[in-house]
Amino acid sequence: MDNSSEVRDFLSTRRARITPDRAGLPAYGGNRRVAGLRREEVALLAGVSVDYYTRLERGNLSGVSESVLDGLARALQLDDAETAHLFDLAREANASPVARRRPKRADGLRPSILRLLNAMTDAPALVRNNYFDYVGANPLGRALYAPTFSDPHPNSARFAFLNPAAQEFYPDWDRVTQELAATLRGEAGRNPYDKRLTDLVGELSTRSERFRTLWAAHNVRYHRTGVKRLHHPIVGDLELTYEAFDLPADPGLALSTYTAEPGSASEDALRLLASWVASQAPVPDPAPQPAGD
Repeated sequence: MDNSSEVRDFLSTRRARITPDRAGLPAYGGNRRVAGLRREEVALLAGVSVDYYTRLERGNLSGVSESVLDGLARALQLDDAETAHLFDLAREANASPVARRRPKRADGLRPSILRLLNAMTDAPALVRNNYFDYVGANPLGRALYAPTFSDPHPNSARFAFLNPAAQEFYPDWDRVTQELAATLRGEAGRNPYDKRLTDLVGELSTRSERFRTLWAAHNVRYHRTGVKRLHHPIVGDLELTYEAFDLPADPGLALSTYTAEPGSASEDALRLLASWVASQAPVPDPAPQPAGD
């Protein structure tokens, strides 16, 4: 992905959504050609010259200071994820060729992570990489995301955007796809030279009009916590709270867990799903008995 284009599109889309009233600026009379802020208004709020801000929005973040980036974040009212994305874009604009090499990623799950997954018996748990592949799950996690795991190489982004079953599985499919595209945008900002990530974006852009539309919006978000509604093929509707945890020792991997509100219908459904999982587990062969005399 071209850094200059990413910077230009990100800053211009953020500027377009902020009205003078929202920014605390007077709305002078006359017709405005833009719904959002003008460049000179962003420059005023950020404490830089109009010429300098124009240079930045044209995609040139070379040599930009942290104080200027902080000023832009305040002027454009960026949230934490968007501010981090802006700093990622600036870092790439100023990085040396060595720094732009693809970071080393974990190729698989360490035994201790596998043990952790298997020890979590009451809550669905899954591990995904930054390419949105599910690389591990406990039995309840696999059962919860059974439609996704029907693919031999389960990938949450491909399932949501390319599999028609996703719209039934996710009652909030519109919101889920928005969040996925925004999370993927953040990943791409951190690792713009990761070919595998770029290939995923290219595949989704080619095959999904929904993805193309969302990608063009340049929205960014963190995938940390929230509520997910699912329509499960076995136990019906579920409303679960998810928590996502990065695994610092395994760059690119994150563990997600799901729980239901105590006493809720979703808790009952989750218990039913756990019972179903237990009933599907193969019964181990009995230990060999010593031969009788």
